Amino acid sequence: MLWRHQKKHRNIGGRMKAMNLFYAQSGGVTSVINATACAVIETAAKHKNKIAKVYAGRDGIIGALTEDLIDTSQDSRAAIAALRHTPGGAFGSCRYKLKGLEENKAQYERLIEVFAAHDIGYFLYNGGGDSMDTAHKVSQIGQKLGHPITCVGVPKTVDNDLPLTDCCPGFGSVAKYVAVSTREAALDVLSMSRTSTKVFVLEVMGRHAGWIAAAGGLAGEKPGEPPHIILFPEIPFDRKAFMRRVKDSVERYSYCVIVVSEGVRAPDGRFLAEADTKDSFGHAQLGGVGPIVAQMIKDEHGYKYHYAVADYLQRSARHLASKVDVEQAYAVGKAAVQLAVRGENAVMPIIKRISDKPYRWKIATAKLANVANKEKMMPRSYITKDGFGITARGRRYLAPLIRGEAPPPYQNGLPKYVTLKNKSVRKRLKTRFQL
Repeated sequence: MLWRHQKKHRNIGGRMKAMNLFYAQSGGVTSVINATACAVIETAAKHKNKIAKVYAGRDGIIGALTEDLIDTSQDSRAAIAALRHTPGGAFGSCRYKLKGLEENKAQYERLIEVFAAHDIGYFLYNGGGDSMDTAHKVSQIGQKLGHPITCVGVPKTVDNDLPLTDCCPGFGSVAKYVAVSTREAALDVLSMSRTSTKVFVLEVMGRHAGWIAAAGGLAGEKPGEPPHIILFPEIPFDRKAFMRRVKDSVERYSYCVIVVSEGVRAPDGRFLAEADTKDSFGHAQLGGVGPIVAQMIKDEHGYKYHYAVADYLQRSARHLASKVDVEQAYAVGKAAVQLAVRGENAVMPIIKRISDKPYRWKIATAKLANVANKEKMMPRSYITKDGFGITARGRRYLAPLIRGEAPPPYQNGLPKYVTLKNKSVRKRLKTRFQL
């Protein structure tokens, strides 16, 4: 059988043959996920005795299932280095959740078949909770199917909701974008508040956890400074209390700035902005809570309003990335390769905070079994008693994550980003997989 044949050829002349490494990006990308990819490729190059080549999946895990692999060695060192300041997903990402092992074993068998055919001994999956679940399952099935594979999860999510890690690469830059945008928009609204707009609503991402919305709270440092209201998924929406706070803010300051998470829920648990559709991971499709909240205010108080939906802008704004975030994104990619070559299977590098002031951190390790399909919510102690702001404790946690600037190079007034060649690896299997 092919898988057994590949396994035998790992050991050549009494020495272990260098195997290939497969890296894939999953889910919504971030402005720094390519910094992680850069770290994976650059670090793997320093372990040629164990890693032959780094293959990337075209459009994430789909690239493995369809045997659509990218040979990263076809790009220059300079191009790979430029990934560190390039947003988006350099190799393509996807929202494609593999089902359970017993529910669809064929998917996992296909992954191992492709890995065996291309001498892949390491699998690094760069994503969130669902991706960590996939990596964990692949780590279990490889041994059973005769092609052991070392699987390492690499953390990434703007939602900052992976457990055990102090923060998630991608979040710090989104937090910086939201805080900066809140402060800048607030100055605009204030300028016009006497005769025009009284209310500004900024809708940000965050399905179940309010980390991104909380970051908007960094925009104001003194009492009365915007945002005047933050709406968190963790706090059931109280319309009466909310309307009172809006009116009070307008009467006291002449305007009201609100940051609202897309995942805000009514007291009955239903999303305020829930549509009747699901995304590819089976989650309720959200978006549009900003205009809903703004219209509520218009109906109740008659205030003129403007709203903005940050959407992709918040997670693609590499020009405004946090230096801390870039460094952490690179660090987890580097650590993931180091864990893989040491043979540490079914693990994920995590960020461990050592101190707030000065902000210091290090890389530690967690088991994928303790990370997969789990969400880290905002602690109640980070949210003010009234549910509309962040506490000093929340600010201590958030503030260091947005520090430092790491701008990309500019050319003709625009950021200079890189587009890789993304040359395909020759297919070796006759069978084709239907998604």
